[in-house]
Amino acid sequence: MTDWSHFVRPSLIGLEPYRPGASLDELKEAYGLEEIVKLNWNEGLEGPFPGVDEAVAAELERAWIYPAEAYADLRASVAGWLGTTPERIVPCHGIQAMIATVVHAFLESGDVVVQTTPTYGLYATTCAAAGARVVEVPSRDLRHDADALAAAARENGARLVWLCDPNNPTGSLMTAEEWERLIAGVPERCAIVVDEAYVEYVDPDVRIDRVGDVEAGLPVIVMRTFSKIFGIAGLRLGYAIVDGPLAAMIDVVLEPFNVNRAALAAGRASLRQPELMETRRLANKAGRDRLAKLLREAGAVPYPSQANFVLADVGVDDLALTEGLARRGFLVRAGSEFGLTGFVRITTGPLPLMERVAREVSAARAELLESSARLEA
Repeated sequence: MTDWSHFVRPSLIGLEPYRPGASLDELKEAYGLEEIVKLNWNEGLEGPFPGVDEAVAAELERAWIYPAEAYADLRASVAGWLGTTPERIVPCHGIQAMIATVVHAFLESGDVVVQTTPTYGLYATTCAAAGARVVEVPSRDLRHDADALAAAARENGARLVWLCDPNNPTGSLMTAEEWERLIAGVPERCAIVVDEAYVEYVDPDVRIDRVGDVEAGLPVIVMRTFSKIFGIAGLRLGYAIVDGPLAAMIDVVLEPFNVNRAALAAGRASLRQPELMETRRLANKAGRDRLAKLLREAGAVPYPSQANFVLADVGVDDLALTEGLARRGFLVRAGSEFGLTGFVRITTGPLPLMERVAREVSAARAELLESSARLEA
């Protein structure tokens, strides 16, 4: 029998792959439910924009042709929407693919990267797999600590700083002043990679213009996705916004044609209706505010969010609470998965749904508190 651990890169040994868990059908069968509401992965619950389904179906007639022209068309569409130039846009098979590509392009074994904790886990896993050392900087009040991130980058000679903004799983947003301090504080040859997966949900008054920073030639890489507000997570489409010369270098290591025609067509169709983004942003804000209010009334402590989810300190065993909610037909994310014991993260959506899940959280939480009180009596 071949022992593949002797063949692969040593840095892979001991790392755990991403495991999505049981499927919806498996969970329905396990809990005896006809419906399960997914509020654990922060998908855009409203689904694709109108016209996207038709655009995807029409593109399938060209499925036999490599999507070279479609790549160029998406670059042009994204650039026109953002007000920049197509050579700065690099399409990719979701942000996850771009994370791996950036690691491949920038890091050698032994290099150092810096990130906040808690944050999106794939940055650390991908860097560690490449043999890099990951330096984690604790958040301050569940917000990025810009000064500590910059200091850690300087002290360790970091090559990359990973920044999820708004941050996942907290929903917190860095201020413009904090962002300026971070840029000014990192050492030479250190790039800041910003994951803006949730940026379209951010209030425009506090949204940071990082596209302008890229155009100004600052050491900034911006990653975005069509998985959230555009509602096409299943098609896996993202893109990076980078300096033109860096885009050419990234293209060297990025798999050619790594985005399929259907996803590219969906992206172009989505960008034909930019006004819907603001409609969805406002609807999400209403649902997010309502959920936070109801959670607060139920005894939980929700944290401010600029994303399509709410993180809340529920004051009980989060694993027990998520299990209780699953039995009621609601999937939410346990904070323990991010090192936040006693917290849950809930994807936001329409007002009626937020009222339903808040009621279930309140009921499940009350049961756990009552059970705990009985045990202590």
